[in-house]
Amino acid sequence: MSLPSAPRINPSILSADFVNMQADLERIASADFVHVDVMDNHFVPNLTFGTQMVERIQATSPVPLDVHLMISDADRWAPGYAELGAASVTFHLEAAARPVELARRLREIGSRAGVAIKPDTAGDSLYEIMDEFDQILVMTVEPGFGGQGFLSSTMPKLRALVEEARRRNSTVWFQVDGGISLDTIAQAAEAGADTFVAGSAVFGAENIEAAIHGLRERARAASLES
Repeated sequence: MSLPSAPRINPSILSADFVNMQADLERIASADFVHVDVMDNHFVPNLTFGTQMVERIQATSPVPLDVHLMISDADRWAPGYAELGAASVTFHLEAAARPVELARRLREIGSRAGVAIKPDTAGDSLYEIMDEFDQILVMTVEPGFGGQGFLSSTMPKLRALVEEARRRNSTVWFQVDGGISLDTIAQAAEAGADTFVAGSAVFGAENIEAAIHGLRERARAASLES
């Protein structure tokens, strides 16, 4: 699979119509990935779905799956999502006992390995191990629910992580998730994000293809100005 170039727009199906999921997936064919949030009502206070639903999305999606696991005991459960064929599997640093070992296992199976950190988790906790990951997800809201406001307070952490990656000549992608819209995407792009999860800004738009294009171009322009 050839990897899409930055900026990448990954619509979150948390904002899709679950009754008409296949139709909504077809409407985001111009996106780079589809962002699939898996929540267990334990690591976060919300419950979505598990492997069966992800398997069906994998079978019908026109774009690769970017699975975000907001679940406890990621060491045990994350490999199963890679085995389903997800292009990328991201687990939370806070939920993994052996994050480096887990990332290597995900890569062995064939997925890109991502690690996510909550807004209050220090970015420097990833400095020494960032080369073990293909993607670092900096949460720009508290994980668990869609529709929250963008936390601009997370931008210094993102910027510091990006600077550290450049110092190390790392090729890791930097993803942001939470409150991403035309009004906020520039802030994240200027801080160094190259991969953007957007929910209502995409699925709530009258013209979804135009919304994806608009977000991508706004991010591109901001990254060039930074």
